[in-house]
Amino acid sequence: MNTNRKCLLVGDYTHPKFHPLQGVDTQISHILKDVMSVQCSENKNMLLDNNIQQFDLCISYLDLWDEKISPQQTAGLLSYVSRGGGLLIIHNGISLGDRYELAQLMGGKFTGHPPYQSLSFRTSGDAHAITKGVEPFEMEEEPYQFEFDSFTEKKILLEYKLDDKWYPAAWTHTYGLGRVTFLMPGHHEPTFRHPAIRQLIHQAAVWTSR
Repeated sequence: MNTNRKCLLVGDYTHPKFHPLQGVDTQISHILKDVMSVQCSENKNMLLDNNIQQFDLCISYLDLWDEKISPQQTAGLLSYVSRGGGLLIIHNGISLGDRYELAQLMGGKFTGHPPYQSLSFRTSGDAHAITKGVEPFEMEEEPYQFEFDSFTEKKILLEYKLDDKWYPAAWTHTYGLGRVTFLMPGHHEPTFRHPAIRQLIHQAAVWTSR
């Protein structure tokens, strides 16, 4: 393991509404064990500027559907990415987007989803380091849907099929000096056992953290 590189994984252990960090933390730590150490926390003050700057990557698995992070925590995350930090948002981590500044940072805002169901996934567009070697796959997942920020130039990496139409399931873009990546699959701990998801998270973490 390259212990010189560090990742902050933030989520909810105590009062998650739908997506607890328990189990997911172990899976992500194992996926990234050969590239960086993972510090897991539900303390949102880890996003403050003087705390988050020590990390090469921040992964958001926060389940904040009924609350917002503070203006100080928001400023810390924005500053971190704009100065060169990497932000990887997985599934419910996009709940940060209740603040407009963070929706802009992430490139899109969650608008809802049809029921949990079997979905087909495929890579989209030109080859990218995050999707390299990822073949089309199927899995049970919540088909999240989004409203995109028209000011953010993003690259769609992955799509899922719903009712004969393809929807974005992953994207990436730059923000200041930093990189931001969103991966839609991640509903619960079993999701992170799927080989394609493990490969996507590993490659996304490496690329997003430069």
